[in-house]
Amino acid sequence: MQEMILLKLGELVLKGLNRRSFEDRLMGNAQRRLKPYGNFRIYTKQSTTYIEPKDDNCDMDGAWGAMQTLFGVAGMSRAHSCAKDQDALFETAKTYLGDQLRAAKTFKVESKRADKSFPMTSIALSQYVGGALHDAFPHLSVDVHHPELTVTLEVRELAAYVHADPQPGAGGLPVGVNGKAVALLSGGIDSPVAAWMIAKRGVALEMAHFFSYPYTSQEAKQKVLDLANILVPWCGRLTVHVVPFTAIQEELRRRCPEELFTVIMRRFMMRISERIARRIGAGALVTGESLGQVASQTMEAMHCTGAVCSLPIFRPVVGMDKEEIVRAARKVGTFDTSILPFEDCCTVFTPKHPRLRPVLGEVEAAEAALDIEGLIEMSIAGIERIQLK
Repeated sequence: MQEMILLKLGELVLKGLNRRSFEDRLMGNAQRRLKPYGNFRIYTKQSTTYIEPKDDNCDMDGAWGAMQTLFGVAGMSRAHSCAKDQDALFETAKTYLGDQLRAAKTFKVESKRADKSFPMTSIALSQYVGGALHDAFPHLSVDVHHPELTVTLEVRELAAYVHADPQPGAGGLPVGVNGKAVALLSGGIDSPVAAWMIAKRGVALEMAHFFSYPYTSQEAKQKVLDLANILVPWCGRLTVHVVPFTAIQEELRRRCPEELFTVIMRRFMMRISERIARRIGAGALVTGESLGQVASQTMEAMHCTGAVCSLPIFRPVVGMDKEEIVRAARKVGTFDTSILPFEDCCTVFTPKHPRLRPVLGEVEAAEAALDIEGLIEMSIAGIERIQLK
């Protein structure tokens, strides 16, 4: 018997006849994440996914870290398996959790008997192993309400398992079960959080970044790639489509009213992102817009920018205030990179007095002076695609 990782499934257990497809996606995602850390056997039974090392060369610490960012997992534990026997459970708990038991002052034992053929009830098993552990570690006191250490015993179909103090998983649904989308990724705080939130709902992502060299620097481009790399452990492998945007912005400055510059610029971003989405078979776009945060994110401005798209536009942070988004960015790990002082294309040629409530007909009239299709095709032809794993 050996140490392993138990992944407790979340809302996957509520699925009906297609539940197996969700479980298969979760196991496939886990397999890819675990590949750098050795050879593991992965299987799912009774709403739990088991991660078993196949040999002694497996990096269990690395595997544990990789599973912490796996969407679709509600809870997780490092556990040790043993025979389905009360004395084997006690001996395993005493040995495997010995350091934690010696360090704690109070404890309790909880048992879960999924195998109903096991002769002891859950309460009787907890009492037996708890009493034996108290004898083995006499400094411990039992506290069933607020123990420092909770020893968990699980008697399941194939074996019994011992672990302590499980931790929450990443939650959500396995990436890929809800299709694919293109997320517009800037160098700011909001868009990486939006991408993370929609990936948590089981959506596989590719990124579109609009790059305006020489008005924005190579460091600004690298910052965005760094943000995407931070998202990879959560989202899985990513492709970043770096879209050359300088010519479009210069043309807008020459031919469009200054106060409408930002909303027309964003309409071009949405058009190009939708072309990318259709090319790769994606079914939606994702933006980091938060209602009322800046001039381009009023209700009227979002109506104007979204009017050029026929695909759905997901705005996961639309109802969040800045502090909520910052807290999420810190959790994801993108915040410190997002605040690095490299500007993105949205800060180029920023109008002094942008129109807060643009009218769609007026915006469309202003665009009549532009070769919209020609500008889009020119940008798409120059896209650089960078794959991150």
